[in-house]
Amino acid sequence: MHRPSAMKGLPPQLHLRNLARQGGALLALRLLVGWRHLGRWTLRDGLRTIPVAAGSVGMGCIGFPYHPVIEVTSKCNLSCIHCHVGSSSLGVSPPFEELARLIRGISQIPEFRMVVFTGGEPLVREDLPELARVAKGVGLPVVIATNATLIDDGTARVLRRSGVVGAAISLDAVDPGLHDRIRGKRGTFEKVMRGIEACQRAGIVVQINITAMKENADHIAEVLRWSHRRGAEIGLVYQLVPVGRGERIRDRALLVEENRRLMRTLREVQREIKTVFEPVASPQYWAYLLASGSSNLGRRLGGWTFRGCTAGWGMLYVKADGDVWPCPFVPLSAGNAFEGDIGEIWRKGEVFRLLRDRRNLKGSCGSCRWREVCGGCRGKALAYSGDLLAEDPTCFVREDYPSSL
Repeated sequence: MHRPSAMKGLPPQLHLRNLARQGGALLALRLLVGWRHLGRWTLRDGLRTIPVAAGSVGMGCIGFPYHPVIEVTSKCNLSCIHCHVGSSSLGVSPPFEELARLIRGISQIPEFRMVVFTGGEPLVREDLPELARVAKGVGLPVVIATNATLIDDGTARVLRRSGVVGAAISLDAVDPGLHDRIRGKRGTFEKVMRGIEACQRAGIVVQINITAMKENADHIAEVLRWSHRRGAEIGLVYQLVPVGRGERIRDRALLVEENRRLMRTLREVQREIKTVFEPVASPQYWAYLLASGSSNLGRRLGGWTFRGCTAGWGMLYVKADGDVWPCPFVPLSAGNAFEGDIGEIWRKGEVFRLLRDRRNLKGSCGSCRWREVCGGCRGKALAYSGDLLAEDPTCFVREDYPSSL
C-alpha cells in the first residue's frame, strides 16, 4: 500500500511525540553545546532531513525515530581496514525477491518510516534502483550507506528518481592519503569527492560518516569542519568496534582517554558548524552533555530526549544472510528475516527483549544515573568482555563525574 506521506499511517500520538522529541533534542543540543546554527539548520535543512536522518530514538537526532538497516550485499569494491562486515569482492547478495519481501514486511511495522540499504557497497547491485522503487512504493524513503566511489551524475539522478533521498557517505579524513590507506585503495578520496558532488546536484541529502580510530583521531575536527563547508546536513562519528575485519586492528580502537578527547572535540566543533553530528558507539556523549551542561532547561530536555545506545530497540540490522542483529556491532541473531516474519522478530526476539530493559545492564552501566540516556555501547561491551550486558570499557563519564554512580 502506497503512503503518500511518510508520517501518514502512524498513530497520531506516536508521530506527534516523535516530532516533539526531535524538536526537544535539537533545542537541548543548542542549550548544552552552544550550537549557533539551530535556526539556520531548521529553516534550511531540517525539513529536507527529517525523512532521511540515520538516527534513532533520542540520540539527539533529527529524523525518523526507528532505524531499520538492510545489508543488501556483503560484496564491496574496497577493502577498508575496519569493516565490521568483513566485505570483499567475494561476498554474497540476497535474491531480489527476498529483499523485496523483507522491505514490504518492514513497511508493515508501525515504528519504521524509512529504510537504509547498506553493504558491503550497495551500489555493486545493479538492481539497487529497483529495490529503492519497492521501498518507495510502500512509503519508505531510502537512504544508502555508501563509499560513493561508484556514484556519478547519471547514477545519482537514477537513484533520486527511484526513491533514494539520502546518501550516508564514508569519509575518514580530508587528507587523501590517509583516507585511501584506511579504505584500502589508492584514488578513493577523489572518487568520494565526485560522488558527494553528484549526490548534491541530484538533490540527495548528504550525510558524512566518519569512523574514528587511532590513525585518524587527530583529523576528526578537520572532517567535521569540512562537512560544514561542503554543505552536508548531518553526519555520524563512528568509533572502531573490533568486529568483522576490525578484530584484526583491535589495538587501534579508541579507549577511555581517546574517547574523552573525541567527545570533547565533537562538542567544541559542533558549536561552530551547521552540520549536525552524532556519535555512534560512544553514547557517553549524551551523558557527558548532561553532566557538564550549565543550562537547566537543556538538561531537562536532554534527559527527556537523549536515549544513547539504540541497539535492539531504536534500530535493527538485517545481514545479507537474513540474520537479524540489534546493531551492526552486536553479532547476535534474533532470528532470520528470510525464514521468519520480520515483525515477529522485531517484537519478540530474545536479544531485543534483553536490550529494551536497561535494568538488565551490569557493572557501572547498570548502576549509572545516566543509564537511560546512555546505556553504554553494547557492541563494545560484547567485543571486549564477551557479555552483551557488561559495562562499556571505554566510558570516561564515570571517571570524570563520579557522582554518576
